Amino acid sequence: MWRVVDAPLAWFGRRLAGVAMLLLAALIAPSTPAQQAPRQALVIDIEGAIGPAIADHVQRQLAALDKAAVGLVILRIDTPGGLDVAMRKIIRAELASPVPVAVYVAPSGARAASAGTYILYAASVAAMAPGTNLGAATPIVIGGMPEMPGREPTAPDRKPDEADKTGTKDGAKETPKQPPDEGDAETRKMVNDAVAYIRSLAQLHGRNADWAESAVRGAASLPAEEALKLGVIDVIAPTVPALLQKIDGREVIVGGERRKLATAGLAITEVALDWRTRLLSVITDPNIAYLLMLIGVYGLIFELSNPGVILPGVMGGICLLLALFAFSVLPIDYAGVALVLLGIALMASEAVVTSYGILGLGGIVAFVMGSIIMFEPGSANFGLSISVVVASTVVSAGLLILALAMLVRSRRRAVVTGGAALIGAVGSVVEWTGGEGRVRVSGEVWRARAGTALEPGERVNVRDRDGLVLLVERFEDR
Repeated sequence: MWRVVDAPLAWFGRRLAGVAMLLLAALIAPSTPAQQAPRQALVIDIEGAIGPAIADHVQRQLAALDKAAVGLVILRIDTPGGLDVAMRKIIRAELASPVPVAVYVAPSGARAASAGTYILYAASVAAMAPGTNLGAATPIVIGGMPEMPGREPTAPDRKPDEADKTGTKDGAKETPKQPPDEGDAETRKMVNDAVAYIRSLAQLHGRNADWAESAVRGAASLPAEEALKLGVIDVIAPTVPALLQKIDGREVIVGGERRKLATAGLAITEVALDWRTRLLSVITDPNIAYLLMLIGVYGLIFELSNPGVILPGVMGGICLLLALFAFSVLPIDYAGVALVLLGIALMASEAVVTSYGILGLGGIVAFVMGSIIMFEPGSANFGLSISVVVASTVVSAGLLILALAMLVRSRRRAVVTGGAALIGAVGSVVEWTGGEGRVRVSGEVWRARAGTALEPGERVNVRDRDGLVLLVERFEDR
């Protein structure tokens, strides 16, 4: 009897233990894949001139990093330079990143000129592909704002090979001497600030600070192989996978602390540009911003001249606000903007003020001069295209000529309303006595006078008007 009862209890106990083990495995299982999930290497491309749009994109990507999922961020760069403000935003994001950041100049044929050199020096890992170059980091000023140019200016008062020399004294490296003349006080101050900035970045990661200074003062440049020999970069790799293999196990500085990289098994993830970055890239193009301003101003002028049309006013307001946003982040000369707006105002005034072309001509001159000085013509990255200026000037002058032609045509057209419209009109005599009578003109009966006697029903021409009395004459078919 006891054996019969014990068998079901033993069977139930075994089943209960099995269920408990399954529940325990289910609770433990979710945490295991998360701990063993492959970490990623994010690749963010920086192509073309470095401006507000790309700086915003890089900042947002680095700020949203998940340390548990991302083991390395690679900024794959190919740039001729860019704005100092945008460059410093990217560098601040690099230095604040909780994940190591590698700047990789690639593909072959790419360059990290000017602003790109600073960004590379700020990275935890500085890498280049074969056949690439960096340097030419001398800042220039456009519109009152520093720019890191894409071209290579001539080094003042020193030969190119002298810019790369780092002599020693008592076993220590000497800082390259400042050239005797680097321009005015503002230029010297700007160059010295750039030198101090890039040297601090070089010292942070133990890179060649002396060559970095020569890149600023003398616009020195280096190909990848020489950059590796001089300690400017850490590694040369032809591809991203090769880069991950070469830097695996390397010690780097991240957030002021030393950290050992484990990059060999990282999965590579490309970060595409989102719609916000693409939109900002379009709006902050100097040529697009300039055209948006013109469309906005002309749209508002048309709406004010023809109230109730609505569409030109709405589109003009939107375009003008977008242009103002672009101008707020671009290096522009506001005197140029004022001249452009003055030129448009003068050309519009020509249509309503009799100035015999003086206002219109002055408006065209102000428009052209303002367009030229609005953006620095010598800027390789953020200048205004001369062809856009010429086309805009031709269109604006064409609108002025069209408005003047319409005004002249309207003045030559016969008056069809008011008292003046009666002069030359044809009417018929209603009644007549002596030299006075009544005539019907345009459906209305008027008192009239004439120098000859007329008969009722006879047709007459109105030759003048004396108050409420028409002066008429016998009709003659001309």
